[in-house]
Amino acid sequence: MMGTFGGALEARHIDASNGRLTADVTGEVETEEGVLVIRRIHVAMTLAAPEETRGTVERVHGIYAMRCPLYRTLHKTIQLTSSFELVAPTAEV
Repeated sequence: MMGTFGGALEARHIDASNGRLTADVTGEVETEEGVLVIRRIHVAMTLAAPEETRGTVERVHGIYAMRCPLYRTLHKTIQLTSSFELVAPTAEV
């Protein structure tokens, strides 16, 4: 999901390379008939980019999932969600 989101940002001239886009992924597991089953996955992404890109980033975030092969493959069986946080870029990034 992060790769698809990053690629969509890059297509709109928002640099998501070289560590500018990172993600923390959290999964929730339940037991079903004695078997562990993944029920929910959340991808919390952080993008180091100028504040003036926020509108474009929000629009991309709203549409990218259905273009993502992983999301399209799993979304009917596992609840997949994502969010993003926009942070100011540093001189190092």
